[in-house]
Amino acid sequence: MSYILALDQGTSSSRALLFDIEGRIRGFAQREFRQIYPRPGWVEHDPEEIWDSQREAAQEALRAARIAPSEVAAIGITNQRETTILWERTTGRPIHHAIVWQCRRTAPLCEDLRREGFDRVILERTGLVLDAYFSGTKIRWLLDHVPGARERARRGELCFGTVDTWLIWKLTGGRVHVTDPSNASRTMLYNIHTCAWDEEIRQRLDIPRELLPEVRASSEVYGETERAIFGAPIPIAGNAGDQQAALFGQACFHPGMAKATYGTGCFVLLQTGSTPAPARHGILTTIAVGLREGVRYALEGSIFIAGAAVQWLRDGLGIIRSTDEVEELARTVPSSEGVYVVPAFVGLGAPYWDMYARGAILGITRSTHRAHLARATLEAIAFQVRDVIEAMEERSGIALQELRADGGAARNDLLLQIQADLLGRPVVRPAITETTALGAAYLAGLAVGIWRNTEEIARHWQMERRFLPQMPADEREALYRGWKRAVERARAWAEREGM
Repeated sequence: MSYILALDQGTSSSRALLFDIEGRIRGFAQREFRQIYPRPGWVEHDPEEIWDSQREAAQEALRAARIAPSEVAAIGITNQRETTILWERTTGRPIHHAIVWQCRRTAPLCEDLRREGFDRVILERTGLVLDAYFSGTKIRWLLDHVPGARERARRGELCFGTVDTWLIWKLTGGRVHVTDPSNASRTMLYNIHTCAWDEEIRQRLDIPRELLPEVRASSEVYGETERAIFGAPIPIAGNAGDQQAALFGQACFHPGMAKATYGTGCFVLLQTGSTPAPARHGILTTIAVGLREGVRYALEGSIFIAGAAVQWLRDGLGIIRSTDEVEELARTVPSSEGVYVVPAFVGLGAPYWDMYARGAILGITRSTHRAHLARATLEAIAFQVRDVIEAMEERSGIALQELRADGGAARNDLLLQIQADLLGRPVVRPAITETTALGAAYLAGLAVGIWRNTEEIARHWQMERRFLPQMPADEREALYRGWKRAVERARAWAEREGM
């Protein structure tokens, strides 16, 4: 039993990867699912489609690798965070579509709580800013808008979970209702200092305690899968939110090490060790991982739109046929010629936290064509990462030496070169860029003895390429000043009533 199955449930697709004891990929499968947009700024998923796509991907990955379930030592789960699901405890039926992390429908509620000064309590206890991004106000919205939901929740008839909890519930046939500290710390209900659900916040949001899952370590055996799913029961032994899993998969185990995951959004995490650094300058404090020996913390900058901006070039504007074409198209021009794309489609995350910002394209002239838009979109991703890293450095006092990059868009050489140029620091791509799934596999493997400790895991990490800055400093700073001007023009655009 020397294989680990990692379930990587993301915002636009469910993926399954089979790893061997050396951390090499032996099997892979992916299933996309629908994105549901009931109103501008609202984003939903069908929880049953999430489950079906993840189950099918897992089964296909095993078939592709010709690995029997009995050869799999454990399953590790990593997931899109903050996305909120409520379901019936007896039947497992969701009572509403999942409200996705990108959804802005609870922005007015967040403003009401901010006017009361409750944002200070949220920040102090959870390390998070008060924003519609997190799960707490999404739970409140469901309880307020689904008839009878709050009363049923108080009677213990409903369960809440982020996607990890939903998958573990489904995999175990409804026997296990758990989450881990990394996911719990993203709900805006979890006290990261006491490592427990915060009673004052829970009561202020009027969320019954009976809804909430048990919080267990990120690396331990939670239960076994139903035999019918894979043909044999498999232990579920690892669980972490996608960004924390990527930090673990990048072997960022020591304070000062940082990674950026370029996916639908882009998320930068800086390991800070066993002591939480206070959140400030729009940067969050979060739990990186919960191990048996204790929790580890990180600073995080959450960028809502990264790879999704490239998808918009494909699906919204139709200027590329596939996301892979963006690099080739962007390389046909030497610069974006003063064009800036601000992809604030669902507001701006760190360090701005502007729920009412909206997307903008600025600097267009008659000579602007689709290649300039493609390059400006890649630059926008890199500019947002610089925003976050500058705020992190100011907050932590740590001068970042290098940035480890992963995620689907990290395969784009031009993007990583632009990132190194705009940061003025090296960007390093590992040999295995599937670090989110790899982190989940490592956590599961630790729990069942495949790997002994993090030192052994760190020895598996290998660099594939280092991107060094090539842009002159004066050019870099001029471009960045233009970006800051563009962001200011996109901020506070939407009316509250439009939410």
